[in-house]
Amino acid sequence: MNIYDYSVTAPDGTQVPLSDFKGKVMLIVNTATGCGFTPHYKSLERMYEQHHDKGFEIIDIPCNQFKGQAPGTDEEIHQFCTLKYNTQFPQMKKSDVNGPNALPLYGYLKSQQGFGGFGSGVKAMAMNAMLKKSDKDYENNPDIKWNFTKFVVDRQGNVIKRFEPTVKMDKVEEYIAGIM
Repeated sequence: MNIYDYSVTAPDGTQVPLSDFKGKVMLIVNTATGCGFTPHYKSLERMYEQHHDKGFEIIDIPCNQFKGQAPGTDEEIHQFCTLKYNTQFPQMKKSDVNGPNALPLYGYLKSQQGFGGFGSGVKAMAMNAMLKKSDKDYENNPDIKWNFTKFVVDRQGNVIKRFEPTVKMDKVEEYIAGIM
């Protein structure tokens, strides 16, 4: 299987095949509206505006699995994002990214790019400390650790990079600009 064999669900329940994005660079991200990383939406929208016409897509998948930080309905989440961050990229139905109800897409993404660590800095130390309490082996499994984990898919459909939420958005933007 490859990335184009998967679909995501739009808020209205229709299936969106990722094959619709063949030949494009995709950034697939699990998001939340009540998270310390929620301001990433600003950078995501900026990247979308700069690169969308060159074949760049963001697939926004809200997820409420991390301390309930994506409360509300799909419509409420969409309204928050469009009003606060003026987002224009497609937002999908709220879904799980880990566990028995996880989207099959996320099983594939995690099999292609495992957890690479949080890096350094205050947020990285906080994430490491928090996760050690709930999963002593968190560094050795590919599960999504928190909101705003980002996967980059190249124009050929290869999952080429995973960015943990602690990676500064300017690094993500630089990486995307470099492959466009």
